[in-house]
Amino acid sequence: MLNRTLANRYTILEHIGGGGMADVYRAHDKLLDRSVAVKVLRPQFTNDDEFVTRFRREAQAAARLSHPNIVNMYDVGRDEDTDYIVMEYISGETLKEKIQREGPLPVEQAIRIAIEIAEALEHAHQNNLIHCDIKPHNILVTRSGRIKVTDFGIARAVTSATMTHTGTIIGSVHYFSPEQAKGSAIGAKSDIYSLGVVLYEMLTGEVPFSGETSVGIALKHLQEDPKPLQEINAAIPPLAEAVVLKAMAKEPEARFESSTEMIADLKMARNYLRDDQTRRLAREDFPTQVLPRITADGDDGSVSASNGKQKGNRKKLIGGLLALLLLGFAIGAFLAYGKFWSTSEVNVPNVVGKQVEVAKTMITGQNLRVSVTETYNETVPAGQVASQYPEAGATVKEQRTITLFVSKGAEITVVPDVRGLNRRDAELQIKNAGLRLGLVDEQYNDLPADTVVSQNPRPPAQVNKNTVIDLVISKGSGPRKLVMPDFRGSPVNTVDTQLDSLKLKLGTITEVADDKYPAGTITGQTPPPEAEVTEGSTVDFTVAKSTAGSAKRAIVQIAVPDGAAKQAVQIVVTDSNGRRVVYENVHKPGDKIEKTIEGAGQVRVQVYINGMLLQEQTI
Repeated sequence: MLNRTLANRYTILEHIGGGGMADVYRAHDKLLDRSVAVKVLRPQFTNDDEFVTRFRREAQAAARLSHPNIVNMYDVGRDEDTDYIVMEYISGETLKEKIQREGPLPVEQAIRIAIEIAEALEHAHQNNLIHCDIKPHNILVTRSGRIKVTDFGIARAVTSATMTHTGTIIGSVHYFSPEQAKGSAIGAKSDIYSLGVVLYEMLTGEVPFSGETSVGIALKHLQEDPKPLQEINAAIPPLAEAVVLKAMAKEPEARFESSTEMIADLKMARNYLRDDQTRRLAREDFPTQVLPRITADGDDGSVSASNGKQKGNRKKLIGGLLALLLLGFAIGAFLAYGKFWSTSEVNVPNVVGKQVEVAKTMITGQNLRVSVTETYNETVPAGQVASQYPEAGATVKEQRTITLFVSKGAEITVVPDVRGLNRRDAELQIKNAGLRLGLVDEQYNDLPADTVVSQNPRPPAQVNKNTVIDLVISKGSGPRKLVMPDFRGSPVNTVDTQLDSLKLKLGTITEVADDKYPAGTITGQTPPPEAEVTEGSTVDFTVAKSTAGSAKRAIVQIAVPDGAAKQAVQIVVTDSNGRRVVYENVHKPGDKIEKTIEGAGQVRVQVYINGMLLQEQTI
């Protein structure tokens, strides 16, 4: 898709995200000369007319939403075989990335974010739109901290089409509501439940339910209560915990009646906050999951008038088949778990770390059954058991099935060649390859500044996913050379401007007693004058200071000579503090003047009559 132009208008520039159904790209809108985000449906979903129709209709409906906390939708269309939606481009990060980077958020910040999400949902619900997939991955945080909810509209299209074609529910298993887990009808309160899960994760840094499989997590949404927030962190205010628990109630009737009611309680909790200290806990990333459907109802259970009878018969047939399937499932569970057919109990052996065949033998030797699920694992060698369920030591009935999660080893990827790219593009390619940015060293180089000079590992090496890639980045061709000026004799408080213009730095200033120079005068420097230095070098100075007790006094006597009736008399003193006029007046011939003079260091006294030097002495 990169560099492709859709509808002769949107030029795809870079991949910035995606999920199970679509990829998202940053693009340039040539018509309006602005950056936009373009969501492109993956090819396997573009050939079904019903899905495409729903996709467009829902996208157009979402485009009617106008709220500061909702990503604006600009356009929807199809270019050849590509269906796309054009949205506002947000420069920032997802809430999931923020939680992964910072851990648990400060309570006040978490509640503020939850309020902004709830206000976006309030506006959508008032316009009869249900989001269906509220999760941190779909919440964008701008650089200024504003919250933007995205993916409005597509969630309903995804749910409908998936029910029709694959018999599965698309959603994020860690965040969806119990009614979504059952595949039953959803509504505004489903979004409220998901927001409760997001607030739980913001406050604790972890999701309320996790497990080895999607089905296991879905069942926890249906059957288990989340771990109380104050058990994780006692500093979480009770009011904040109460909001989370009410939003996550199993039954929709027990949740907030509306987003408006939830906003009011969130604001009340915010008003009583007393502690906003940031807390960090373990963090995990939970991508979108595909969950097998549990019920066989349609998208909303409705039947068209023209085909009602036929579809009604079909529903009866499906209901009968479903009953048979459930009966078969119950019988299978009966047999598999042996709760009624066997009274013998055994202890589950510990097979973690064993080769899979060895593990199977150990388990079957205890009159138990084995189910194997393969998964990538970076720390466990391929073919070894990474984990098991039930865990070792558990007491179970004979013929119970023990699930082994067997490592396929680390997932392998090819190191991309990012040499010559600017740093941002290099980081994007590293991330898109499933790798992580490692150490970044900056060095002077003939390549333009911010360009990748070298990398380790080198391409096209094959490495495990999540391997770190170290980069060397160019700082440009290096600082220029210059000849060090002579600062000696200048007051030290006047050199800052000159140093800045030369891109030099002021270093240490050392004062040395000196009766030959005025205090504050530079008497020495390092590096010395005429030395070749580079921009950014530091210059140290030696500065004169007055010698203690060096003040001198003398009496100057003046007899005004014959001449003009009014004669201007000046007494000028030059010493280590500089040159200054200490006496100035008009006298007539014959006047006698006597003046006490003070100075520091070597003191020179000069007497001027009408601007002409009359006498001079050194004391």
